[in-house]
Amino acid sequence: MTDFTMEKGADGVAVITWDTVGKSMNVMNEQGFFDLEALIDDALADDAVKGIVLTSGKEGTFAGGMDLNIIARMKDMAGDEPEKGLFEGLMRMHGILRKIERGGMDDKNKGGKPIACCLPGTALGIGLEVPLACHRIFAADNPKAKIGLPEIMVGIFPGMGGTTRLVRKMGAMAASPLLLEGKLNDPKKAKSAGVVDEVVAPEELLDKAKEWVLSNPTIVKPWDEKGYKMPGGAPYHPAGFMTFVGASAMVHGKTQGAFPAAKALLSAVYEGALVPFDTAIKIEARWFTNVLMNPSSSAMIRSLFINKEKLEKGANRPDVPDQKVKKVGVMGAGMMGAGIALVSAMAGMQVVLIDQKQDAADKGKAYTADYMDKGIKRGKATEEKKAATLDLITATTDYDALTGCDLIIEAVFEDPGVKAEVTKNVLKVVGDDCIFATNTSTLPITELAKASDRPENFIGIHFFSPVEKMMLVEIIKGKETGPRAVAKALDYVRQIKKTPIAVNDARFFYCNRCIIPYINEGIRMVAEGVTPALIDNAARQLGFPVGPLQLVDETSIDLGAKIARATKAAMGDEYPDAAVDEVIFWMEGEGRLGRKSNAGFFDYDEKGKRQGYWPGLAEKYPHAEVQPDLIEVQHRLMFAQVLEAVRALEEGVLEDIREGDVGAILAWGFAPWSGGPFAWLDIIGAPYAAERCDQLTEKFGERFATPALLREMADKNQSFYGRFGTQEDQAA
Repeated sequence: MTDFTMEKGADGVAVITWDTVGKSMNVMNEQGFFDLEALIDDALADDAVKGIVLTSGKEGTFAGGMDLNIIARMKDMAGDEPEKGLFEGLMRMHGILRKIERGGMDDKNKGGKPIACCLPGTALGIGLEVPLACHRIFAADNPKAKIGLPEIMVGIFPGMGGTTRLVRKMGAMAASPLLLEGKLNDPKKAKSAGVVDEVVAPEELLDKAKEWVLSNPTIVKPWDEKGYKMPGGAPYHPAGFMTFVGASAMVHGKTQGAFPAAKALLSAVYEGALVPFDTAIKIEARWFTNVLMNPSSSAMIRSLFINKEKLEKGANRPDVPDQKVKKVGVMGAGMMGAGIALVSAMAGMQVVLIDQKQDAADKGKAYTADYMDKGIKRGKATEEKKAATLDLITATTDYDALTGCDLIIEAVFEDPGVKAEVTKNVLKVVGDDCIFATNTSTLPITELAKASDRPENFIGIHFFSPVEKMMLVEIIKGKETGPRAVAKALDYVRQIKKTPIAVNDARFFYCNRCIIPYINEGIRMVAEGVTPALIDNAARQLGFPVGPLQLVDETSIDLGAKIARATKAAMGDEYPDAAVDEVIFWMEGEGRLGRKSNAGFFDYDEKGKRQGYWPGLAEKYPHAEVQPDLIEVQHRLMFAQVLEAVRALEEGVLEDIREGDVGAILAWGFAPWSGGPFAWLDIIGAPYAAERCDQLTEKFGERFATPALLREMADKNQSFYGRFGTQEDQAA
């Protein structure tokens, strides 16, 4: 069964409808390209056809992207020359899109038939690259639709002509937000930006496209005309030269050179702008091949596209009936509780927001009002939406309001005694089937569950702050947590449109277990005399959004001190971080608590803007005369994290390496280009990783000791995704 069908009308317009079988959104597969080409050939050869309209059979959407299995098949078919297979396969598909673009014209731009594209809604990736090859793009006035090229967000770039066509249509400067940031627009903004040509009422979409096709329009693209000049200037033009200089600085400033796709995209644009269009397409294909052959792109696609989507769809959900949440109780109306209430109400749930004092509960509800007001100013919300969302939230001090809740999320002060009291009071009110979740970042779930007489219904849900912005939610299973509680937590996270990972109970769970050593290693280096700028910049050049010293300033130094004291009390003589405590406790004693106090590892102005590293730090811990090399600093920061990830897998805290990789990227920004800790270890190889651990252990101590699992895998030359991944992971 084909994904493309054609109907030739009596008016002389051939309507080609794209409707991918078995998918809610159109996806371009290999056969689809060839089917589309065959229909285009048929229509162009038929004298009764005056023009063509390409549209979608999916209501409210055009297309969502490419079937990435095409890439794997092109590699496989080429045997020992995967690069050749990729390049030739890409050029074959480019040829189909170029055939659409030329519309049957001869080499003198004579003849040909107009081809219009109708976008009923969302058009992403190849779903926009195909329309860009058409002669006119009509978009339905659908405010929910998203139009753009988000490929850069998963480690590749638009490689089916989207890069070359968009730059030639708009100019490099105007195209840069769409290409380099993956910016998505609604139809009206897409028209203002120059991406689509017309926005019309949904019911008029097809008629307007046919009307244009039959109007005998000019169909030659500007870049196929003699004397074409790129908007904003080509690289050899004075204005264009400055554009490309600025673009290069911007890309390297934002990525620190850590993301291969951004550099490749910029190279494809620059080199392509110097030559005719058909040569530019070849250049784009070569750079796209270069990116696809980089292990970074495969790792990013696997983690941020394939596995992220699988986790969101319940890849590890227990086999129990649907546990959709209808009414949720949120205990504690502080910043975390207020954020949980906000995202729950926005997902359409009834919310009971409880605090000890009514003023505090009202303030928590006001957080939603303020958030909606900001959305209204940006055109992202309406007064009606604000009113409807606020109507779902009941702010109160009365526990009886929790009657009928099927999920409770406790977000009170991080104290076991306080949490236990709240748990017992809640369980007096709610029904036996209600699931109780505690939001905590460090306290063991199994211990907290002792306050409940139904531990099978007790689970941890660890939100990251701010709740409305952070996309990951860490679900923690206690020793007695039952499958229905896990399913309820996963279904709730799906409802609020975030990505879940489910882990087993242990100190710091998974995310904090890995991020604390990252921060601690940075602080250790300060005490050793490594310059703070080298530490933080080494991390940023690895692709981390912030370095460890900046991160601890953002999360607060006194919080770090509190965690250190609690951990030391729990671990006793086994506590490994005394060298870190020396720095943290001294900073705390100096009143330098981070950004919140306008004083930390950095100095800040009155508005909280960083002014540079605090000079007093160097006075206390003088910079060593000989600084370590960059790679050593980076390896210390990386291995401090990835070894904890391996230990978490080894100990059964992590049950699925996909959750380890996706969670690391979404929770604390672990080097996204790498695909996550396990993907990074696969990139460098287990044998080298074990060898490097031995070197770091000899020089810096047992915290870098090679875990037994990694040692075994090194001896067998195994990879994590080869040993623990699915067949799809292994193919990727």
